[in-house]
Amino acid sequence: MQPAHTVAGSCEPSGPSGEASVEVLDLRTLKPLDEEAVLDSVRRTGRCVVVQEAPRTCGFASEVAALLAERSILDLHGPVLRVTGYDVPYPYWQLEDWYMPSVERVVDAIRRALAF
Repeated sequence: MQPAHTVAGSCEPSGPSGEASVEVLDLRTLKPLDEEAVLDSVRRTGRCVVVQEAPRTCGFASEVAALLAERSILDLHGPVLRVTGYDVPYPYWQLEDWYMPSVERVVDAIRRALAF
């Protein structure tokens, strides 16, 4: 499943009883990065959960978190959370679904961001 589909599938049950609204920003290109869209979203919501398929270490989610730390730290109401692949070699077909960010992992991150 693509990260955008995983995130979209995660948005409905985000709040404790579904009362929270979630904004999804699907970054189609990483270079150039639409920094203003990311910054505007954090200004509106005060929170950020970044989802990527790549491993956690040295991934682009870290770059988004750094951008927010440098340019939008006062707009954040909590830490930037990342839902990523694990820091292990990419598994072959039998374990691929286990490795990828899942709806459950994204929902957990959204709930933690809202509870902070």
